[in-house]
Amino acid sequence: MAGSNHGHTPAAWTGVIIAFIGFCVSGAFMVMAEPLGFWAGLVIVGLGGVVGMVMSAAGLGQSKGARQNDKVASAQS
Repeated sequence: MAGSNHGHTPAAWTGVIIAFIGFCVSGAFMVMAEPLGFWAGLVIVGLGGVVGMVMSAAGLGQSKGARQNDKVASAQS
């Protein structure tokens, strides 16, 4: 994995950070027994995935050529 660029993009980092914040929000509201806050946290988690995909489509993700090179490199290992 050290030779690949898996996930080291602004799109990936942003999506994961937003999803992690949603996970924390959802977990906190679950402990406080507040279902509305729990579901709001899950919406934030989903929003992280959407933001990551939009950023990737806007060119801030890993290029298709780099993904193909990673597949070839991992198949040769």
